[in-house]
Amino acid sequence: MKKYVVTGGAGFIGSALVRGLLREGAGRVVVIDNLLTGREENLEEVRGSIEFHKEDIRCYESIAPLMEGADTVFHEAAIPSVPRSILEPAPSHEVNIDGTFQVLRAAADGSVRRVVYAASSSAYGDTEVLPKSESMLPRPKSPYAAQKLLGEYYASVFASCYSIETVSLRYFNVYGPRQDPSSPYSGVLSVFMKALLERRAPTIFGDGEQSRDFTYVEDVVALNLQAAAAPGISGQVFNGGNGGRITLNEAWALLQRIEGVRIEPVYADPRPGDVRHSQADTTAVSAALGHTPRYSFEEGLRLTLEWYRKEFR
Repeated sequence: MKKYVVTGGAGFIGSALVRGLLREGAGRVVVIDNLLTGREENLEEVRGSIEFHKEDIRCYESIAPLMEGADTVFHEAAIPSVPRSILEPAPSHEVNIDGTFQVLRAAADGSVRRVVYAASSSAYGDTEVLPKSESMLPRPKSPYAAQKLLGEYYASVFASCYSIETVSLRYFNVYGPRQDPSSPYSGVLSVFMKALLERRAPTIFGDGEQSRDFTYVEDVVALNLQAAAAPGISGQVFNGGNGGRITLNEAWALLQRIEGVRIEPVYADPRPGDVRHSQADTTAVSAALGHTPRYSFEEGLRLTLEWYRKEFR
């Protein structure tokens, strides 16, 4: 029976990945989460089918026994926020860099076959060239971006120096059910949907013409499972996006059309560290992993909005 470990498995993406593993018939799924940003209720319907451990990835002694002998470790645990990393750089550094090092160290010591690392498209920074390909020189603009980039480098180094395989996936803007809209650092689409259902104006930082490659969470789950299984890709980095881009103004306009309302947003000053445009080049990930996103932006929005509607009700 193969064993799979998901760090940050009670979080938005991590919990979706846990459910994806179970759907695919994974025999043993171990979740590690200190519940700093994750929530146990994200795993409520699968709680009896997994092993949950409330542990901190920064503590090697706590996580090493849990990883021993695993086929794949999906490293999702992080403090995933550009603004928060600017306001509170120390905890972001400790979790995103020190924690990632301890995960890789524990995986290598525990004879794990492969670690799939949740990297970030924020590593690209602002570039005039779109879409953004893996061969481009990284230009991080925030502590978070630099931290996630260093995690990629550590993953690559562990793959070359130790008997472990690693793959890094640069997530673009992931959205979907269970993304928490209550934090000031929440993903923009979750904030939009909460505002829409409460019939109030959302705040858009900047002019709203900044664009993002919004990627539905189930497509990210599929990509992770492919990255865990594909041969001959150890030490490599791949984009995890759809290959398109939508402006924030377009996203809010589409949500209004879906809901049949008209609410003018409030505009505020741009946030430090935010990039202007983001779009993934999906050539490499398609060729190496055979990955093709299933969900269009509108389809993903409708599925997510319906989940939020039930949740808020």
